[in-house]
Amino acid sequence: MVYTRKDVSTLTQSERRRFVTALLEVKRRGEYDEFVRAHIEYFKPDGERGLRTAHMAPTFLPWHRRFLLDLEQALRRVDDAVTVPYWDWTRDRTRTAVPWTDDLLGGTGRSSDRQVMTGPFAYRNGGWTIEVGVTDTAFLQRDLGRPGNPLALPTARDVEGALADPVYDTAPWNSTSSKGFRNKLEGWGAGRGAASWRNHNRVHRWIGGQMVGAASANDPVFWMHHAFVDLLWSRWQQRHPNAGYLPASPLAVGDAQHGQVVARQEEMPPWDVTPEELQDHSGIYQYV
Repeated sequence: MVYTRKDVSTLTQSERRRFVTALLEVKRRGEYDEFVRAHIEYFKPDGERGLRTAHMAPTFLPWHRRFLLDLEQALRRVDDAVTVPYWDWTRDRTRTAVPWTDDLLGGTGRSSDRQVMTGPFAYRNGGWTIEVGVTDTAFLQRDLGRPGNPLALPTARDVEGALADPVYDTAPWNSTSSKGFRNKLEGWGAGRGAASWRNHNRVHRWIGGQMVGAASANDPVFWMHHAFVDLLWSRWQQRHPNAGYLPASPLAVGDAQHGQVVARQEEMPPWDVTPEELQDHSGIYQYV
């Protein structure tokens, strides 16, 4: 049966409570930290040799679609009424808007060490200790909006710049691709600093803390953020129905990216699934 992913700002109090409770239980069972480990393992920059799947590659979107589905299945084993809500950061744009409320994700971190002190995922409440990361920090950290060096969330106009591109992805199929929907949404831009962080990437930077880097799945907002990214991919597909995942075929042996990116019908690690099989989610879930 097809289930629904909702805008987080429309969740009822009961839906908020059940989502939080399911997340905390998946964490308590030890399953959540396996998702964090997987994201760290597959966060491979395009400056390294070897296959890239999670980021800086055409599989950015299908990889995270499957990753979200796996987390959602874990939540639904706890409570089959729960689905992953999406956070529309083009509309809910302030540090006090949903989802940064005490009954959902809590707020920003305190100024001294960026430790989140409010909400159900605050370290002091005992249910959300960072066990897997790239540092030894045990508590969830955020620096919403970076007050010391302010950064704004992407706008609807920024998103439209990605949605309007009729081509899914283009060579060199990495963070330097200047054309194509995938990288315009993923958000690797030219230059350094804030000007180079666009759409998806800019949201990670706006949140700060663990969301900046490979261990970003430690912050529960990761899933709401990527659910919205997934929704944007769905909108792009609806707008460009004849434009599919690229590259369509494995890259030639002489191509600089040969062996580093996954073609449409090749299996995408760590799963035995292809990007083509993940292009249509309509038989599993829908967005409202």
